[in-house]
Amino acid sequence: MGRRRLFDEDEVVRAAVGLFGGRAYDGVSIDDLVTHLGVHRNSLYKTFGSKRGLYLAALRRHLADDVRPLAGALASAPDAETALRLVTSADLGLLLLAAVDRAPADEEVAAEVAAALAAVDQAVADALGTTTALAAALTAAALGLRLRGDPDGARTALSRRLDPLD
Repeated sequence: MGRRRLFDEDEVVRAAVGLFGGRAYDGVSIDDLVTHLGVHRNSLYKTFGSKRGLYLAALRRHLADDVRPLAGALASAPDAETALRLVTSADLGLLLLAAVDRAPADEEVAAEVAAALAAVDQAVADALGTTTALAAALTAAALGLRLRGDPDGARTALSRRLDPLD
C-alpha cells in the first residue's frame, strides 16, 4: 500500500495558478514548484506527471475559477464600459501569459486559451446585442489596455467608441 498524500491537491493547483500567472511557464522551475508549493518532487511527478501536467491543471483551474465567472458577469453587462471594467479588473494573469507564452508552442494550451477567449467574446456579444466580431474587438481592446498597464486611463473613451448602442 502506498503512502497517504500529505498535501491538498486543490491547494497546490491554486498556488500553482499564482506562481505560473506571475512568472510564466519557463520562469518556474521544478525547484521553484517544490519550494513554493511545499510538495516533494516525487509527489509532484506522481500526482501531475510533469511540470507541464501541473501547468495544465493550473491553467484549467484558472479558467474555471476566474475566466468562466468573468464570462458569466460579462453576459449581464449593461454596456461596453461595464464590460471593459470587468475585463480589465479581472484576474487574467495566467490566461494572458498562456496566450503569449505557451499557446504558440503547445496545441493543448492554445485550445484552452482559444475556448476561454471565445466564451468571453460570446458573453460580451450576448450582453451588448452585437456581433461576435465586434465583441472580439472589444475584448481585444480591453486585454490590450490590461497589458499596457493603464486600464482606467482609456477605458471610458474606448468604451464610447466601441459601444454598439451609441
